[in-house]
Amino acid sequence: MSDRQPRLTRGDFRVFRAIPTRWHDNDAYGHVNNVVYYGWFDTAVNAWLIEGGFLDLAGSETVGLVVETGCTYFESVAFPETVEAGIAVERLGNSSVTYRIGIFRQGREQAAAQGRFTHVYVERAGQKPVSIPVSLRVALGELAI
Repeated sequence: MSDRQPRLTRGDFRVFRAIPTRWHDNDAYGHVNNVVYYGWFDTAVNAWLIEGGFLDLAGSETVGLVVETGCTYFESVAFPETVEAGIAVERLGNSSVTYRIGIFRQGREQAAAQGRFTHVYVERAGQKPVSIPVSLRVALGELAI
């Protein structure tokens, strides 16, 4: 019996971001190296936070720190493709949020890879956990599945 997660589809996500692959993303085997996917996870989530006004890289007093991440791969992606990263919220706690992330080849219905990404919110100066700000909590609720 396998513990492999079922492959997700676009309907399992709330928002999408196009991300172009780069020449140096490919590894010696001719496909995007696994570590690049984690960068895409970071890019999708943090771009959404910045565009929504929830994160100011230099000035936010409250920031989300990554405490856990994971990825399951289903098919290869290679330069020069553009992928589409889907995000949704799986779990919303008092000071933490777990995002569901899907990496899709352009126009494809099923994820080429999928994973999760957990932020714990802390005060930037002291690194102590704090409650997720109300305005962000409302927006995260709209991404909930």
